[in-house]
Amino acid sequence: MRDLAGFCIQARALIEDGPESIRRAGIRPTHTPAVLITRGHLTEQLTKIINLPQGERVKAFRLLVALLGVADERRRARFCANGCGHAWHHLGTGAGTEVATA
Repeated sequence: MRDLAGFCIQARALIEDGPESIRRAGIRPTHTPAVLITRGHLTEQLTKIINLPQGERVKAFRLLVALLGVADERRRARFCANGCGHAWHHLGTGAGTEVATA
């Protein structure tokens, strides 16, 4: 969860990404992770989300994956539209997916 939150920060997630992330995650806006993600000061809220009790972890994970998707989608459109070297933007395309054999 901590790494996933870090990836969201690296992707430059914004508070404004919260509502779309909640929708994509399929959680209710009243669930604790959803409430936190929309409160402002994203770094602080992400810290709270990754430290939620066990019973909130599935919702929190789904929300963070969705947040990363929203932020990365925006960055791809702005900075990588004409091609880039980010390996994670080429998953499933065959590029960089070679497997070494022993």
